[in-house]
Amino acid sequence: MTLRELEYLVALAKYLHFGRAAEACQVSQPTLSAQIKKLEDELGVALVERDSRGVILTSYGHEAAARARRILHEIQELKDSIQQNQNPEAGTIRLGIFPTLGPYLLPHVVPSIRKHLPDLKLLLIEEKSSTLLTKLREGEIDAAILALPINDSQLRTEFLFEERFLLAVPDGHPFADRASIGIGELVDHDLMLLEEGHCLRDHALEVCAFSGAAERSAFRATSLETLRQMVNAKVGMTLLPELATLNQGAAASEVRLLSFADSNPSRQIAMCWRKSSAREQLFLSLAALFKNCGRKVLRNRSRPSAAEHRATPR
Repeated sequence: MTLRELEYLVALAKYLHFGRAAEACQVSQPTLSAQIKKLEDELGVALVERDSRGVILTSYGHEAAARARRILHEIQELKDSIQQNQNPEAGTIRLGIFPTLGPYLLPHVVPSIRKHLPDLKLLLIEEKSSTLLTKLREGEIDAAILALPINDSQLRTEFLFEERFLLAVPDGHPFADRASIGIGELVDHDLMLLEEGHCLRDHALEVCAFSGAAERSAFRATSLETLRQMVNAKVGMTLLPELATLNQGAAASEVRLLSFADSNPSRQIAMCWRKSSAREQLFLSLAALFKNCGRKVLRNRSRPSAAEHRATPR
């Protein structure tokens, strides 16, 4: 039994398809299939059921894949430990970040990472929060930037910064000429929200529940940019995280941004990693860069005032 065979089994358990598993492992499909058969012969049990529609893991297959995943994790932790001793600030980090934050934070942070951690190779993975948590638990990524709360006793979290939400309304809306709004004024108004699976949707629903606003159920966006463009097209209003309102350019020229005068709806951003990781000191250094840069960008952002609360000048 080899580690490579275990990698093939884990990939097959993930994709439940020989072709996709082989592609992920960068081998031919016959090679992967033959190695899985070899592993089955060695263990003396069937690990998968094969048919024309794909692959089904047997009960033995599920157990073997889970154990293989843990073994591969331990091997990776051993490699990381050795790397940490040789050069704590070198190597590769697979970092996950969710899509309503990544495009707006990474351009500010990556140059700082390159400057302060020049020997570090950063591989960025953008996925929804639930997917990132699964990848983190299963060892497919090393750390992730996520919104709190994160309820997992196996993960270490390092708070980075708090990002407030702004109300985005179209030009010509009754709120458009104001700099701020009381959260109670949203009662009986509809907000456009993201589709299921985005953590930002959950935060926005909390604001709706608190303010008495409702979701515009006939429309659910797949991205923040879709929401922004719908506001720009005067379809409705939405909540935008503060970082996403920076440097919007001409594409959002008809979007007006309002702060909340009597409340502070926001989200807390943190970096998390497995407590078992041998690279905690490197993660702490990386988290410090994210923390300092994120807070600096938010601090330097000019607060909307009565005279200049528009996203861009007319």
